[in-house]
Amino acid sequence: MPLVYAGICSHAPGITGRAEQADPGARDRLYDAFDRMRKEIEATRPDALVVVAAEHFANFFMDNMPSFAVGMADSYDGPIEDANWLGIRPFRAPGNRDLSRRLITEIMKSSDIAYAEEWRFDHGIAVPLHFLTPDFVLPIVPVNINCQGPPLAPMERVWAFGQALRDAADAVPERIAVVGTGGVSHWPATPDSGKINETWDREFLDHWSANDRARLVSYRDADIYVEGGQGGFEIRTLVAISAAAQGAAGVVQHYESIPIFSVGCAIGRYQLPES
Repeated sequence: MPLVYAGICSHAPGITGRAEQADPGARDRLYDAFDRMRKEIEATRPDALVVVAAEHFANFFMDNMPSFAVGMADSYDGPIEDANWLGIRPFRAPGNRDLSRRLITEIMKSSDIAYAEEWRFDHGIAVPLHFLTPDFVLPIVPVNINCQGPPLAPMERVWAFGQALRDAADAVPERIAVVGTGGVSHWPATPDSGKINETWDREFLDHWSANDRARLVSYRDADIYVEGGQGGFEIRTLVAISAAAQGAAGVVQHYESIPIFSVGCAIGRYQLPES
């Protein structure tokens, strides 16, 4: 069945863990945008939510760092971080092992991936799920794109993976929603933490909205590092969603620079044909 939803959102531990320190107006605008996203996803009546995220050395490390990995389990626990620090209580998110296996099998036809039968969610997935499925009733299929340990997959390969993910979603009978979460600019765990390059963010989001493949795959890590920080490498998760949207037009529903959250906070979706 054709993909029923494709969207993006930023993630950062501060979005939930430092909520009380943020400007109330900025925080509430972001939370309202997350709530709108939740309602839009629910309106598509998905059978599962695929979350394409950037994992932060919680499950994968330099002794085993796949470029692309997909979870294949019936449930996933989180958060792996301290719950009080993150502001998210411990949870168990449902998975769907059978669906994951079928998606993995389809993706493998055109993209080289790893899979994991054990996966503990860190803030990269836990923060979006906190807003998008707060009761943890929607089955989750986690996907990781390595954005932490170079060498990182080039953008052309990220695009190919996003296409493979879309082909896989279209090949199964379930209604699949997909959300990419990462970026935009941020410099986490550095002296520049809290720095945000709004100009760079908005330029990227313009290319994202236009689903401009040529511009999106032209991003190179040396430039990303300078303009978007090492956290900017996470735009890979957003580019994968562009590929999965197969030329659909996008809209950025929210963007705001919120330094206390240490990231440019973006939420958007592609206008897919109704299914």
